[in-house]
Amino acid sequence: MTNSAIKLLLVEDHKLMRVGLKSLFEEQDGLEVTSEAENGKDAIEKFKATHPDVTLMDIGLPDISGIEATKRILELNTNAKIIILTSHLSENEVLDALQSGACAYVMKDINTEILKMIILTIKEGAMWIDPLAVPILRDKNCGLVPQRQMSRAMFREQHSNLTQREYEVLKLIVDGKSNNEIAEELTISSHTAKAHVCNIIQKLVVDDRTQAAVKALKEGLV
Repeated sequence: MTNSAIKLLLVEDHKLMRVGLKSLFEEQDGLEVTSEAENGKDAIEKFKATHPDVTLMDIGLPDISGIEATKRILELNTNAKIIILTSHLSENEVLDALQSGACAYVMKDINTEILKMIILTIKEGAMWIDPLAVPILRDKNCGLVPQRQMSRAMFREQHSNLTQREYEVLKLIVDGKSNNEIAEELTISSHTAKAHVCNIIQKLVVDDRTQAAVKALKEGLV
């Protein structure tokens, strides 16, 4: 692990899922699973022992729930960054997870590249809500969705120098698409796709496409 790598605590009771997630993260530069837990109480102890930068927490654990474990961890450290990574999408679980203090609610079928971007944004202090969960929060009008997550109009106002085509390309960048895949998706040449990506990077004042995607997520474009 390099000094700049983000340290992850992975909390998942199903061993096969845990091994699979760990393997995915091992392929990602800048991320390192430094501790694992298979239940909520173990997660709390591992958090105290290893001080992870970000914790990925399942909800359905065999002792206490991931939501309860999240609350207890935040009692230990109010600055803890916890991502709920789950296959559950019930109204109660979404609301309880965010009210517990979790920074993100993410479905397990998410694209790996997008999950990496979410981890980076959470590490930097942002909040992220899976698009499938946003309607639940809006319908409840509970104030848990931050303005940056809801207002695309605000993002467009702040970055009005992006063209409509560049917004389309930026969405595909966030989806983890390569230049060739963007070209195929939009029926344009690879050269044109590359030019759009370069323009986006310049206009958003970032260094590369990953930072562009992170900024898009933080500002609520996707």
